[in-house]
Amino acid sequence: MKFSCTQENLRQGLFIVSHIANRSVNLPILENVLIRTEEGGLKLMTTNLEMAISCAIRSKVESKGEFTVPSKLISDYVSLLPKDRVDVEQIENSLSVSCGTYQTKLNGIGASEFPLIPTVESEHRFTVKVNALRKAIGQVNFAVAANESRPEISGVLFKFSLNSSIPYLVLAATDSYRLAEKSIDIDKVNGPQTEDSLSVIVPSRAVSELVRILGVFKDTVDNPEKIDIIVAENQIMFRYDQVELVSRTIDGKYPDYRQLIPESFETEAVIPKDELIRAVKATSLFSRTGLNDINVKFTAGATIGISANNPQTGEHRAEVEGEVTGKENSITVNHRYLLDGLNNIETEKVMVQMIDGMSPCLLRQGTKGSEYLYIVMPIRQ
Repeated sequence: MKFSCTQENLRQGLFIVSHIANRSVNLPILENVLIRTEEGGLKLMTTNLEMAISCAIRSKVESKGEFTVPSKLISDYVSLLPKDRVDVEQIENSLSVSCGTYQTKLNGIGASEFPLIPTVESEHRFTVKVNALRKAIGQVNFAVAANESRPEISGVLFKFSLNSSIPYLVLAATDSYRLAEKSIDIDKVNGPQTEDSLSVIVPSRAVSELVRILGVFKDTVDNPEKIDIIVAENQIMFRYDQVELVSRTIDGKYPDYRQLIPESFETEAVIPKDELIRAVKATSLFSRTGLNDINVKFTAGATIGISANNPQTGEHRAEVEGEVTGKENSITVNHRYLLDGLNNIETEKVMVQMIDGMSPCLLRQGTKGSEYLYIVMPIRQ
C-alpha cells in the first residue's frame, strides 16, 4: 500500500473517524483505524462493534492495499505535521509516514483481523436538510435516559411519517421525567411508501457522534446541504458527502408518549422566554438540594409567580408579566429540567400549558404551534 495526500485532508479524515476507536483488552484491533487504498482513492474506517464510521478522502494511490495502525496515535501525529504533502507506505508490519522533514514509522496490525463493517442496503432511504437535522438533534438528545436499565429510552426515536402531503421526521427523547420532541420536513423519500410511518430507536452515542461529525463541516464552503438516512433491519446509516456512519438500532417499543398530551388544558400562558429564564435561574438558587424544586404559579390575567423555599438558605419569589388564560393554577417542577426546555425554544415567547399540579406541563414555541414540544413531569409534594 502506498499513497500521497495533503496533510489537511488526512488530518480531517482521521479526526472524523478516530473518535470512536476504543482500547479493548479482548480486541486490541478496535483501537486501530483501517487505512485502505482503492482505485477511487483512500478510505479510513473505525468501529466499536456497535457503530462504524468510514471517510473517503482524495489521494494519489500508487499501490492498493490495507493496514491498521493505532487511531489516536496517527491522528495526533498527523495533526502536528506541516501543511504539506504526506507520503504513506506500508513496509511489512509498519506504516512509514513522511511529510517535509518529518518522518516516522508506526507499528500496526494486519487488516485481516479488523472486524467486518456491514453494508447497509435498504429500500427505506430519506433525505433531510443537514442544518435542520443537526438542530433537531440538539433540541432532543439531552433528554435521553443516561441509565440503560430501560434500553428503549436510552436512544432517540426517529419516526418517519409518510402519509401526509409533506413527509416529515419526528425526533423524540425522554428519561421519563421530561420529554423533548422536534419535527422537521423530509426533502425526499426513496423507495415504496407502503407504510404510513417507520420508527427506529438510535443510540444516543451514535446521534452525538453524528452531530460531532457534521460540526466538522459546519463552516466549510461547498458542502452538501442535505444528508441521506438509510434505515434497514436493526441498522441505520447516515451518509453525508464522503462520510458514512452506521449504527445498530435499539430493540424494543418506544413509549407512547403522545397519550400524555391532553387535547385541552385548564391554563395556558404566553411568556417572554428570556425573562422567564432569568426568573427561574434566580429562584433556583433557593431550591432544595437534590430536589431542585421550584413552584410556578399562574394567576388569571397577566402574572406568573416563581418561588422556592429552602430552610437552609432562605426563600425567593419573582414575578414575570405574561398572558395567562384559563383558571389559576400552579405546579412544582425540577428547575434544571425546565431550563433545558426553555433554552431550546427558538421563539421570543414560550407557551406553557397545563391541567393541574399533578399532570405534565407542556412547553411550546410561542404561539407558532408544535414544531418543538417539551414536557416536564411535576414533582409531587
